[in-house]
Amino acid sequence: MNDKILKESIHRYTVWIKHHRAEFEEARAERAERKAFFQSWTCDRLLAMDEDAYLEFMSKLWALRMWGNKPHIVNYIIERNGMDTLRSELAELVWGTAPVADRWDRCRANVKNMGPAQMSEILCHVHPDDCLLWNKRVYNGLVALGVEDVPRHDYQQTGARYAKLCEVGQQICDALVEAGLRDADLLTVDYFIWQGLEGKDVHPFGKHATQPPKETLDEAPPEQAEFIHNDIRDKVRDIGEWLGFHGEIEKKVADGSQVDTVWEATIGNMGRVIYVFEVQTKGSLDSLILNLLKSLNNPAVQGVVAVSDEPQIEKIKKHAAAVKGLADKLVCWDYEDVLQVHESLQHVNESINKLGLVPDGF
Repeated sequence: MNDKILKESIHRYTVWIKHHRAEFEEARAERAERKAFFQSWTCDRLLAMDEDAYLEFMSKLWALRMWGNKPHIVNYIIERNGMDTLRSELAELVWGTAPVADRWDRCRANVKNMGPAQMSEILCHVHPDDCLLWNKRVYNGLVALGVEDVPRHDYQQTGARYAKLCEVGQQICDALVEAGLRDADLLTVDYFIWQGLEGKDVHPFGKHATQPPKETLDEAPPEQAEFIHNDIRDKVRDIGEWLGFHGEIEKKVADGSQVDTVWEATIGNMGRVIYVFEVQTKGSLDSLILNLLKSLNNPAVQGVVAVSDEPQIEKIKKHAAAVKGLADKLVCWDYEDVLQVHESLQHVNESINKLGLVPDGF
């Protein structure tokens, strides 16, 4: 971390506080209110929560601001996991006795559609002295501060890396305390990043002058490859939802063809239009080609998309070129572009939803 940039940013923040005391006090009161809310969910209370309580708990998260219809996404999470799993895993994540890195990895492995932003926000509000809130703006802020090895994408955020980032957050917190913010904690660090680093030369969607090289998916270890596969699959679904489609994952669309993601739209009383997506991280391409070809047996399927990295996309195109009925239907999508589109649409939806044009529960 670049100490000079950190000191300059903290100085800029303290000057802002002096000239915006009322706004600062309002933010401090908001922090206190949010911590009190999440800390009131004891282990026993989490283990006893029903679907309505889970909706109340999750709807409070900033990480769900991208979803205008919060009950829709929360009900989707419940449907994918079941309340028994959500209760037990949430209680273990928040109140378990294992190191935070282990609790993080366990939750990521066992709970579908709960990403780093949601998990870290819960941890930070309940344990603000130890746990850092993680989201795209915090990523940008740490990059601007010169922190190295900052995970850009969700699938890169392991428990070990999160624990390391919490240590970085603690260093920033200590510097804030030294600068006079005596009650600072790691939730204060999040507010500082939002205000104190505003205007730094960082792209709002995570671009920076120094970009890590693209990862080659087929070189990833099997467990990581599966994790990357599922993360990309779920983000393709999210993109479809934000574009107005009904998105589903692991969907059977034809005999012998269960695909990773589908976007579906109903056109009046005329029927359905379906777009099919298969994500390839590593391994044989034969099953991907066959699955996409079988999916075209469903007349509602209007297009099929293979999602992978550049080297494998070239191989997929060569394989598909010789397959009658598939070559003229197949479209390929680089997984880096998928992640970028997801970040961009997330930013758009968060911005629009903050306007409050449609009230919650509409």
